[in-house]
Amino acid sequence: METLHNLAFGFEHALTLHNLLYCAIGCSVGTLVGLLPGLGPLATISLLLPLTYSISTTGALIMLAGIYYGAQYGDSVSAITMKMPHASSIVACIDGYQMTLKGKTGLALFTAGVSSFIGGTVAIVVLAWLAPTLGEVAFKFGPADYCALMMFGFLCVSFVTTGSLLNGFAMCMIGVLMGMVGTDVNSGMARYTFDLPNLTDGVSLVSLALGCFGIAEITKNLDSHEQRSPFNGTIKLMPTWPEFKRIFPSALRGSAVGSFIGILPGGGAAIAQFAAYAFDKKVSKFKDEIGTGAIEGVAGQAAADEAAARTSFIPLMSIGIPENAVTALMLGAFIIKGIQPGPNMIASHPELFWGLVASMWVGNVFLLVLNVPLVRYLLSIFKIPYNVLFPAILFFCCIGTYSINNNLDDIYTTAIFGLIGYIFMRFGLDAAPLMLGFILGPMLEENFRRTLLLSRGSFGIFVERPISGTLLGLIALFIIWQVVAFARKARAKKRDAAVTASPLVPAALADQVSQSGSAQ
Repeated sequence: METLHNLAFGFEHALTLHNLLYCAIGCSVGTLVGLLPGLGPLATISLLLPLTYSISTTGALIMLAGIYYGAQYGDSVSAITMKMPHASSIVACIDGYQMTLKGKTGLALFTAGVSSFIGGTVAIVVLAWLAPTLGEVAFKFGPADYCALMMFGFLCVSFVTTGSLLNGFAMCMIGVLMGMVGTDVNSGMARYTFDLPNLTDGVSLVSLALGCFGIAEITKNLDSHEQRSPFNGTIKLMPTWPEFKRIFPSALRGSAVGSFIGILPGGGAAIAQFAAYAFDKKVSKFKDEIGTGAIEGVAGQAAADEAAARTSFIPLMSIGIPENAVTALMLGAFIIKGIQPGPNMIASHPELFWGLVASMWVGNVFLLVLNVPLVRYLLSIFKIPYNVLFPAILFFCCIGTYSINNNLDDIYTTAIFGLIGYIFMRFGLDAAPLMLGFILGPMLEENFRRTLLLSRGSFGIFVERPISGTLLGLIALFIIWQVVAFARKARAKKRDAAVTASPLVPAALADQVSQSGSAQ
């Protein structure tokens, strides 16, 4: 009852005319910036932060929050239709783009919109119900626990996205190494820069994402000499009832995963989408289809994406710890307005806290009402022939990359990563684990160093702590399971080869044995 009373109090503030206007502006701007490759909520909030001086505190924070979670849906549109993701829509490229190639772009975008609404709604319930006490969960995670959690995430994502534990984990480690390029925070020394000044600040996430996904995909399409458009066929938005029955369970699972990961400092949409995708790959009834254009591959990650974007406000507002660059800017907006997020914020500024929570659900409705009907108009852009469309895509890639630092070197870096991404594609290697390693690499290094400082160089702390010890145990079991499965598969192939080669076995029986071994 207390939660319902607090929500009613929040809606009194969120449903005022000017706060509704700021919420609509934030959601609309967020969706638009999410559509443009390279331009995301971080750059937009940075540009609009000075405007908060002339706007009321609640209205300013509602608008900035709307830009943040509104961009999460806009990101998925460019990822699904053009395979050009932001950090929060990398997983949408996997099944979403495959659905586009099959002429199901409308269904994929509708699935992303509805799943985002479900994920946002579930996260808001979690935020309203558990925010006053759930922030304490974050204090139970130490540096060693975060290291183990990230390694477990690397392992799961490596297997899920590539099907090969060795290839996927190697790509993750390459991403971690790329994340180390730049100036070392502790020593102040430049590392892995090859004496290039433009690498002193590290590799840009935008350059890496647009290069390995966007430009690499364009290069592959041009190399195949296929005359096609990214969207073909009729625009079919509404799923059939069997398709909707596949969307709803996956969206609920993604909502639960995203809500939990968003609470943890250091979590967020980038981790949540991979975790939800991995979870669906294990438990879904249609797990064999995931990776080839399955609805579950779009629904789960979209719900987790939106859920994590909203529950990420729990550590920000309850303990004053931002979990990513966007929430760090939100923290700056709080401070500009004279608000110090922390344990006392709910008691000191209840109208701001509950008004912001209520506005998230209002924004959720805005996004659903605005974006789903607009899908038909968005898709009309992608009916343009590909030989006309790809120069425009490259142009927006260059504009988006250049707009981050106003530096031409970033465009050259993007082109280099485009070549690297194309080489990965030619060798059958997935760039998604690389992106996760790049995003989490600096956090893994920081927490690893902090752990060894606390333990005075002893690695025993990783198994002494209950959380990290449990996660490392799960990693060991997963590796053992994969080794045993690989050995069994190798023995089955060897047995089938021996049976097939035997002159005493009829050809029909040999084929039957071979097929049964392949099925196993």
